[in-house]
Amino acid sequence: MLASLTALSASAQLKDRTLRIDYIFSGTDKQASISVASLSTFDTWAGRRVNMDRVPLRGNGQICMEDAVSGKVLYRMSFSTLFQEWQATEEATRVTKAFENVFLLPMPESRVNITVELFDLHGKPAASLTHPVDPSDILIRPIGANPPSTVDIQVSGPVSECIDILIIPEGYTQDEMDLFLEDCRAAWASFMNHEPFSTLRGRFNVRAAMIPSQDSGVSVPRRGDWKNTALESHFDTFYSDRYLTTLQLTRLHNLIAGLPYEHIIILANSSTYGGGGIYNSYELTAAHHSAYAPVVVHEFGHSFAGLADEYHYDDQFVEYYYPDSEPWEQNITTRFDFASKWQDMMGQPGVGLFEGGGYQSKGVWRPSQDCRMNTNACPAFCPVCQRAIARMIDFYTMENE
Repeated sequence: MLASLTALSASAQLKDRTLRIDYIFSGTDKQASISVASLSTFDTWAGRRVNMDRVPLRGNGQICMEDAVSGKVLYRMSFSTLFQEWQATEEATRVTKAFENVFLLPMPESRVNITVELFDLHGKPAASLTHPVDPSDILIRPIGANPPSTVDIQVSGPVSECIDILIIPEGYTQDEMDLFLEDCRAAWASFMNHEPFSTLRGRFNVRAAMIPSQDSGVSVPRRGDWKNTALESHFDTFYSDRYLTTLQLTRLHNLIAGLPYEHIIILANSSTYGGGGIYNSYELTAAHHSAYAPVVVHEFGHSFAGLADEYHYDDQFVEYYYPDSEPWEQNITTRFDFASKWQDMMGQPGVGLFEGGGYQSKGVWRPSQDCRMNTNACPAFCPVCQRAIARMIDFYTMENE
């Protein structure tokens, strides 16, 4: 059955309201710490209303809400973070850094305990924090009274029954809002050229938030080109030319507080090639490069479905995947636990074991010779990625039996 308001309120333990918790993750390559920064709340819960006590993927971290009295799990979500990516860089061996992270949870009716846990590259616990939250706490700040205006790109049903995507402009001035809307429609048209999004399009609501920037374009540090934009995004993240991200997650969520959203797509007003996608955080894509149509879909494969990159460069500072553990992403394997991946699909057209993926040419295998998660030239997701995306869509909208 499709998700509904009834599914959320049946236990009488969750409100139709959002609890937002801002955290700071900090550390080095060898240690990590988690701190609570602030709590806030706004009307309506746009997250999933089914499968609340489980996660579809392990992720690089998880957040869990438990009833303080009974210990019952009320909500659980998995995620990845830029902080954890940074921990695998050379810079992390010689400096301590802090990163903002923001999570949305359904507001509980009574006291709960929240646990945030981060995992290392072998899938082992690396840091954990448990803290109480009392929904009657007078210091939980109400926000979102004056959200920005939105334009519907596609509305399939009520917030309670659909996956709500919010598209946000970065580096579009007020005079460029019409251009932003054109780019939003082009992005969604690209999604509609890919399965399983095309077949399951009725599960999604897509809205564009009208948030102008002072400057046109986005920052490219290697050129000394810095812009004053809504999200302060920039290329050259971790000194990688094409890695386009924003570190300003608190600002991002402040700008859209009060709007119904569960997944975020950020479009950058730039013709420089690049983008980035972080699982259950956001994707950011340059909208005016010739490869925009495939890249915006590829990055959503990361941010929404938790898919891994299937290409390899062998230029990373440390390897992300090791033979003693199975990657949590569904489209790559170290063959440590291949039965949990696409072993059941072997023999189907286009499905096999091809060494090279997850940035490594050796020790990691991908399911197809080519795929949207591998190259921009490939016209589609491979069968394994299509199944993984469809499973994620079902997880958000249909109660597991």
